[in-house]
Formats: sequence, structure tokens, C-alpha cells
Amino acid sequence: MTTRTLTRRAGLTALAVTSALVLAACGGDGGGHTGHGSSANPGSSAGASAGAHNAQDVAFAQGMIPHHRQALEMAGLADGRASSARVKDLAARIEKAQDPEIRTMTGWLKAWGEEVPMAGMDHSGHSGMPGMSGMMSDADMTALKKATGKDFDTRFLSLMVRHHQGAVEMAATEQDKGRDSAAKAVAGGIVTAQNAEIKEMKQLLGTS
Repeated sequence: MTTRTLTRRAGLTALAVTSALVLAACGGDGGGHTGHGSSANPGSSAGASAGAHNAQDVAFAQGMIPHHRQALEMAGLADGRASSARVKDLAARIEKAQDPEIRTMTGWLKAWGEEVPMAGMDHSGHSGMPGMSGMMSDADMTALKKATGKDFDTRFLSLMVRHHQGAVEMAATEQDKGRDSAAKAVAGGIVTAQNAEIKEMKQLLGTS
């Protein structure tokens, strides 16, 4: 009887250990899923990491990053040169909108294993390239940097209208031919926001 009792206790102990291990494994598995979910959650590259993208999505991001960088450079000139408070406000809004989009598109390209455009390649070297419409030349940027007051306001608005029109054209192509849903969503936002800003700038120029 004693031997049988000991055997039974040993069996119950082994069962308890096995159950504990199974529960621990289930708990670990659940934790693993939680971690996976949280890693896929943050926004810039999450929508672009599933592999559902095409060459147009890559071209859109690689073209729009330097395009946005130049817009930021132009907008950064307004604070010390513009005479119009409305022009300064517009420039600040452009900076606020486009800087996060650059970070988002950079995240996509990294997730896709594609090259991120280098900074400093944003002027005349790209102005004639397909998909880079509306880019300012070095001469345009030099003239804008030298301008002040109302002359700056007029130059800035005229150049930014053309710059925005180029971005809208690029974004419309992405909406039509792109595949990645996150990229197409950003493109749609660019079309809406920049068309509204084009209308605003034309009103400021008196050409609407």
C-alpha cells in the first residue's frame, strides 16, 4: 500500500508539473502574440511592410521625399523674409504637414528595402526628371533667398503654386497606379490639402 501510495503521489506530481508547463507555454504564446501585435501597430511603416506594394509606390515615395524637402526649404525662408502674415502662416502650415510625411515615406522605403533619397539633391538636378514635376531650379531658389517683403511674398506664392501642382500630379499618379493602401491614402491627402492651398495662394496672388 505504501509503495502504491508513493507511486500515485509521484504520478500526481508529474501531472501537476506537466500542466504547469502547458499553461506556461500558453501564456508565453499569448505574450508573443501581444508583442507581435504591438510591433505591427506603429504607423509609418506598418501599412507598407506587408509586401503589397509595387514599383509605382516606390517611385512615389522616392520622388515625393525630395519634393517635400524642397517645399520645407522654401517655407523656411518665409519667417525672416515675408511681409504678409498670411504667407508666413501658410509657410508654417506647409512645414507642419510635410515634415511628418517625409518621415512616413522614409519608413516605407526602409520597410521595403528600397533606397531613401539623400538630402541635398533637391534642386535643378531633379527638376527635369519624370515624376519630379514642379521642382524649383537652383536659380529659382537663389532668387527666392535674395527676395524680401512683398517681392518675396509674390515669388514664394508663385513658385509654391507650381510646386504644389507638381505634387498633386505625382500624388494623382500614385492614386491611379499605386498598390500600397497606406501610400495611396497619403497621396489622397496630398491631393486634397495641396489643392486647397493652391486655391488659397491664387487668392493671395489675386489670380484665382
